[in-house]
Amino acid sequence: MKNPPATGQSISRIEGPLKVTGAAKYSGEYNVPGLLYGYVVNSTITKGKIIKIYTEEIKALPGVIDVFSHENRPSTAWFDMKYADMDAPPGSPFRPLHDAEIRYNGQPIALIVAETFELARYAASIISVDYEKEIFDTDLRSHFGDGREPETGMASLLKPPPPEPTGYFETAYAAAKYKASGEFYHGTEHHNPMELFTTTTLYEGKGKLSIYDKTQGTVNCQLYVANVFGLRFKDVKVISPFVGGAFGSGLRPQYQLFLSVMAALELKRHVRVTLDRSQMFTFGHRPPTLQRTRFAADADGMVTALNHTAFAETSRFEDYTEVVVNWSPKLYPAAHTLLDYKLVPLDVFSPMDMRAPGGSTGMHAIESTLDELAYQLKMDPLDLRLKNYTMIDITVNLPYSSKELKECYLKGAEKFGWANRAPEPRSMKRGHKLVGYGMATGIWDAMQAPARAEAAMTRDGKLHVKSAVTDIGTGTFTVMTQIAADELGLPVADVIFSYGDSKLPFAPIQGGSMTTSTVGTAIRAAGKALRKKLLRVAKRMKDSPLGKAELEEVIFQNGYIILKDNPQAAVSFADIINDGHHGLPLKTTNTGVPNMAKLNKYSRAAHSAVFVEVEVDEELGVINVTRALTAVAAGKIINPKTSRSQILGSMVWGISKALREETILDNQLGKYMNQNLGEYHIPVHADIHDLDVMFIEENDEHINELGIKGLGEIGLVGVAPAITNAIFHATGKRLNQLPVHFDMLL
Repeated sequence: MKNPPATGQSISRIEGPLKVTGAAKYSGEYNVPGLLYGYVVNSTITKGKIIKIYTEEIKALPGVIDVFSHENRPSTAWFDMKYADMDAPPGSPFRPLHDAEIRYNGQPIALIVAETFELARYAASIISVDYEKEIFDTDLRSHFGDGREPETGMASLLKPPPPEPTGYFETAYAAAKYKASGEFYHGTEHHNPMELFTTTTLYEGKGKLSIYDKTQGTVNCQLYVANVFGLRFKDVKVISPFVGGAFGSGLRPQYQLFLSVMAALELKRHVRVTLDRSQMFTFGHRPPTLQRTRFAADADGMVTALNHTAFAETSRFEDYTEVVVNWSPKLYPAAHTLLDYKLVPLDVFSPMDMRAPGGSTGMHAIESTLDELAYQLKMDPLDLRLKNYTMIDITVNLPYSSKELKECYLKGAEKFGWANRAPEPRSMKRGHKLVGYGMATGIWDAMQAPARAEAAMTRDGKLHVKSAVTDIGTGTFTVMTQIAADELGLPVADVIFSYGDSKLPFAPIQGGSMTTSTVGTAIRAAGKALRKKLLRVAKRMKDSPLGKAELEEVIFQNGYIILKDNPQAAVSFADIINDGHHGLPLKTTNTGVPNMAKLNKYSRAAHSAVFVEVEVDEELGVINVTRALTAVAAGKIINPKTSRSQILGSMVWGISKALREETILDNQLGKYMNQNLGEYHIPVHADIHDLDVMFIEENDEHINELGIKGLGEIGLVGVAPAITNAIFHATGKRLNQLPVHFDMLL
């Protein structure tokens, strides 16, 4: 009997039992004899110089091994890290303990290494530092309108600048009868994955290291460590099989990796460095961004002019950019466009990719302005989007490889009950609560990068697949196993997937919703090559029933190669290995690469439509998202169960972005004031109600051999604007600052 394909099946996470029983080991849980513990000392000023660090008293504490600072840090190769980090933006990356300069509040200035974590932490609490303070600037709001053009570089390939202006925007906007505009702001957000950033470095002797790190890219960290410390690439091994959430925070090597490796090499000991929760606020964040929009339409509702300008924060030493303003003409083709993106360098750490970087920022402004335009036109917001629907991406003048967004709109609206919406704001009530319906569109690039994978058939007929890719909790392990199973016609139970180790075949950083298409394509390439090898060996076997068979004449099924025309003529994988290959595994390593000659003929994106209902207490202003639905078109869905979880998680994050998450920066001090989970508000169970996900069938014959697009970001980008649009419908107040505070409605 033929197995049904593994892809398309709702398979539970294979590693799930390990995680729920505590058997899964994370980077801070690898214990070895003689392990030392490092604790970071962070700057308490925002800008200036270190005059002196008083270490004598600290070093005298029994059990303290050493204190590292810029004054005594070991010499390193200090390779230019922009080439040692796949995700580094243009500029000069931050170098921990490099000199006496203080560039931002919370900068790591010392590492205390002790025999216990508690002792290292205590020593860090009593260390004394003299500073020379300098004037600093951390206030983005005071720079609305005076940013500069970002530096370009390799990063612009993945984060392209705004398209050139088209038509005559100012003339068209001035002449338009229907127009909408707005100013938008969202505050800083910080990654707060459950697992703290930790690196455990095992010193193996003679410059060899095994490093357990919380990361989204084992090879990226291997590259970083080898280049920065002048080590041989093959002597550095980075291992990260389990990651307790990351979603952008682990794309770049964080400073605890550098400090752990530095101490291990200098002391020739095993060293673990763990950042506490407050220290998780000292690197990387979603940058606060100021935006202005001006949209115009004719009397029929056709959008004629689009203007979107953004001013975003970056550090003094790197030009971190996001794709914020490019999205509107991709969705709503207008003859007259004017798009601009500027950076404002401030005395902060470089911002960092945070799920849907730029997309979740820009789509809030775009979809809120379009909603306002619908009200100006006295037109249903859904009808306005359908009126402007396009199958062509006018920014590149190419058709989409596939686009089932219209079905997302129609089927999503039907299931949500959009037709029950009364058009006028403040016209729907439930008891003493105002009820509002809002909707928004989501779009995210469908990307793919090169990767390699190894596939091996073992003597017991099992398929062993290997890749250096990580799994940050999105279900990568399970989905890759499903893809591999289908390549050889095996049940999932007969596939072993090894991953999360830099010594395995190359995989890029896990980000941008491109991992399944990237690594999955490599696994398919390896599977194809292995099928050819298996048949070649089977044909050489004595008295083989497959002696004259060609690849197109056989099927691979349930551990056998079988002739299509004669199912009795079959040879098992186990016999092929044991009898035809002397019991040795049959291996192949292959590369999956995007077919750019084909892909360059299309624009490639995943799409979504989000529908939200809110209740707003008329007296207190308290907002509650009572139900929400996201309809997604993202090519073939490999695992509906894990995919649904991806979208649900993104929807929760969208609710959090709209109503909860905000890091409060005191510009008098240049310091984030709520560096803990007690005051950095994220949703709890009581905040989340009826969430639903629909996957719209989308067959994409061009995107890649698997027909798949990414899912992480597309579930987030449309949620916040759908919520603020629902708040407007409920209250008649247009709120353009995120997160929305209840006092804005009083």
